[in-house]
Formats: sequence, structure tokens, C-alpha cells
Amino acid sequence: VLNPAAARSPDGTLYLFPRIVAAGNYSRIGIARVVFDDQGDPVAVERMGYVLEPTESYERNARTAGCEDPRITYVEALGRYVMAYTAYGPLGPRIALAVSSDALHWERLGPITFSFLPHWRVDFNLYDNKDAFLFPEPVRDPQGRPALALIHRPAHMQGGIPVVPDGIVESRASIWISYCPLDRVQADLAEMLIWRDHHFVTGPQAPWEEVKIGGGAPPVRTPYGWMMLYHGVSGTIIEQTDHQPFVRYCAGIMILDADDPRQVVYRSPEPLLAPDIEEERTGVVPNVVFPTAVDPRADGTYDVYYGMGDAAIGVARLALHAM
Repeated sequence: VLNPAAARSPDGTLYLFPRIVAAGNYSRIGIARVVFDDQGDPVAVERMGYVLEPTESYERNARTAGCEDPRITYVEALGRYVMAYTAYGPLGPRIALAVSSDALHWERLGPITFSFLPHWRVDFNLYDNKDAFLFPEPVRDPQGRPALALIHRPAHMQGGIPVVPDGIVESRASIWISYCPLDRVQADLAEMLIWRDHHFVTGPQAPWEEVKIGGGAPPVRTPYGWMMLYHGVSGTIIEQTDHQPFVRYCAGIMILDADDPRQVVYRSPEPLLAPDIEEERTGVVPNVVFPTAVDPRADGTYDVYYGMGDAAIGVARLALHAM
């Protein structure tokens, strides 16, 4: 039980949506109500079942099936909760979307596609892709139009060989952003399945993220810009292996420009959260902390929900100080 999305329902109840894994790496997305103590701290959950199971062809492959690692954003301009999740389908992990009006009942939209941009000289639809989520508010796309924005993490590999967009020197898996015009989605939610104007945001830099980086929790607007937690991976990856034994996942923070989220304003040089306690250092995959949800608190701090060792869920408290 790991890597939960989170959402407050219209009545203020906080729900987690964890990835729940059975034998054979078979993954479903569950739902659980968070229980708080008298001080307002999360202390437990009440399980309520599943919201998505891998029943569609794009969620199944020859070895297993999976709806994995959801992230949920409430997009007020649409009046919808939007879940981006990893559909572990015939060609590997791809991004799919589901929507809800109440955070309890979900409708699949389907797998997303990326429009072909000739200047990149590469088809983004051929990349393994995951760690995707939407911004909660429209931003301006590169043409200046109000648009939805999607963070995602293409693998920069196709057919087992490195394939890097033209002009990009970073071959390691990195964070990208793509856009979808708001007016089109407001007219037809299915337009949210087509994303355009793909831009490289940033790649690995520090030693603790030397293998790859990817998005963590959906961004939150702050006085400094968009606060985005992300994960960095160090160690050694064994290809064609579901559960990596020789990696270390840590969590950092980025601040993206409020008006142009392609621009990184701040990036933590060291991890904010690293695998230190037993539940993080042991598990299905040892040495993993993997942030996937942020719940703002009334006092201005944030509860961060994260996966621990690919086997459990933890919560940490985050406070932002003046930059």
C-alpha cells in the first residue's frame, strides 16, 4: 500500500487514494478516509475499497496489469477533480486520466496523447511516461492563452535505446511540462486527452538525484510561486525489473514561477526528506520516500503524504520559510 493521491471532498473530508499492490505487481487504486486526532493531526485511515481497477486494455500487459501512483488535482475552472495515474499497459507505463465531481465516484477519460512537434523530432507517445499531475489553476501557455498545465516525466528511452528530443542534452529521465487550451476542455472534457507545447523544465543535478528525477505531489500556489515536491533517485537501475533493490529515493522541493511554470525559481540543494526510519529503509523496495500528495493546513503548514519503501504510507509536516 503506497504512493497515495489525496483530495478534500466538497464537505471537507480528506481521502487518500493509494496504489494497492497484489501478487504479480497487480495494482489497483483504493480509497480511504483519513482519521484525525483532536489536534488535527492525521493518525489513521478507514479503508473504503477501490475506485479504479485495471480492467481496460491500456491498463493491462502480458505480465501483469496496473492502475498505479495516482495524483489528484481539483481544477476549479472545470469543477472537477482530475486524477492522473500510470496505466501499466501493453507498451509499458503511460499516463491516463479520470475525473470526478465529488472525489468519490470516478469516470475514466482514457490514456492521454502528446501532439507531435516537428522541432523536437521525436514522438512523445513512444516514451514510457509517468509521475504526471495537473496544476490546480489555469496558467498561460507559450502562446499566452489560458491553459491547463501537466507535469510529466518521459523516460528519454524508446525501444531500449536513448532517444532525446532535438536540442536537449539531458538523456536521463527528467521533468517536462505540456499544455492544453482551457477553452477547449471547458467545451469538451475529452480535449484533456490531447496535450501540446511540450517543454523541458529540468533534469537531474545533485548527487542524490543522479539517476533520474520526477514529479511528486501536485503543485500548490504560495507567495513565492508554485511549490512542487519532486523525487530524485540515486544508485543503480536494473532494467526489466519491477522492484529495484539498489536505488535510493529522496524528496526535494522546487518553486516554479507563478506566471511561467517552465521556469524554476528555487530548488533545494539537499533532500527535504530522505529514507531514515525503518519503514523507509526496508520494504518491497528499500530506501524509498516518494511524495505524492500535499494537504494544506489552516496554520500555513502542509501535510505531505508519501510512499515508504514501496510498502506503506507515511505523512510528514512541511513549513515554508522566507526565501
